[in-house]
Amino acid sequence: MRVQANGHPIEVEDTGEAGRPAVLLVMGLGMQLVAWPAPFVAALQEDGFRVVRFDNRDVGLSQHFRHLGVPNLFVESMRHRFGMRVRAPYTLADMAADAIGVLDALAIAKAHVVGVSMGGMIAQRIAIAAPERVLSLTSIMSSSGARGLPGPQPHVLKALLARPGGRSEDAIVDHTMRLLRAIASPGFPLDEAQLRDRVRLAHRRAYDPGGTLRQMTAVAADDARAALLARIQAPTLVVHGQDDPLVPFACGHDTARRIPGAKLVPVPGMGHDLPPGVVDRLLESVRPHLRQTAP
Repeated sequence: MRVQANGHPIEVEDTGEAGRPAVLLVMGLGMQLVAWPAPFVAALQEDGFRVVRFDNRDVGLSQHFRHLGVPNLFVESMRHRFGMRVRAPYTLADMAADAIGVLDALAIAKAHVVGVSMGGMIAQRIAIAAPERVLSLTSIMSSSGARGLPGPQPHVLKALLARPGGRSEDAIVDHTMRLLRAIASPGFPLDEAQLRDRVRLAHRRAYDPGGTLRQMTAVAADDARAALLARIQAPTLVVHGQDDPLVPFACGHDTARRIPGAKLVPVPGMGHDLPPGVVDRLLESVRPHLRQTAP
C-alpha cells in the first residue's frame, strides 16, 4: 500500500497486527523493501512484533525524484575527498523524515528501528531527530559517516561504479550480480540461482539507477552525523561483519563507540549481504535486543 509520508507517496508493507510493538525496517542503498529476507521478517512476527517495511524515496514504488537530476558522482566524490561540501539533491535527514512520516501514517507512536547499510544511517538519523519515537535502534553493516574511516575495497568500488553492459534485463541483472558477488559474505554460502531470481524480480518491480546515485550523494554528504550520535538515547545494537568489503568493520566499531551504551556484535565471515547464514546470526542478536527493549 502507498501512504503519504513527509509529503511524499511512500510504498509500505505492514504485517498490520494492531496492538503489537512495531519494528520499522529500513533498507540500504538502491534496495527495495522486497530485499528484506522473508525468514527475517517471519522470525520477528513469530516473536510478537508488527513488522513494517517500506521503499525509501527514489527506489521501488515510492516517489522518485528524477526532477532533481542525476548527480555527477565523480565530481561529488572529489569534493568529498578534499573536504568540500557534497551537493546532494536531498539529505539522509530528509529520508529519516520520510520514515517518521510512515510511522505517522500508520498511527504508530513508537517503534523499534532496524536499518541495514544506508538504512542504518537513516535509522541513526531517526533516533537523533525523534528520540521519543524510537524504542530501540539496530544498526547493521552501517557507519557513523565520520571522515577518515576506511572505504570500499578497490574491487568493490570498481563494481559499484561500473555500468551495465547494455540496457536489456539480462545485462542489468548480470551487472547487479557482479556487484553482489563482490560484496558477498565469504563465510556464508550464497545460492546464486535464487539470488539471480530475486534480482530479476526486483528489476521488474522498479529500476532507477539515477535514484541510487541521488541516494549515494546523500550518504556522502552526511558527514556531520557522527558528531550527533552521542545524543542517541535509545538502547542500541550495532552488528557488523568482520569481512565487509564495502563498509569495513571499523565503520561499525566507530558507530558503536559514539553511541552511549551501544552493544557491538562482530560477525566473522559476514560481508555486506544477507544470505541465510547471516540472517541466522543477525537474529541471534536482534531478537533478544528487541525483547529486552520491548515496551
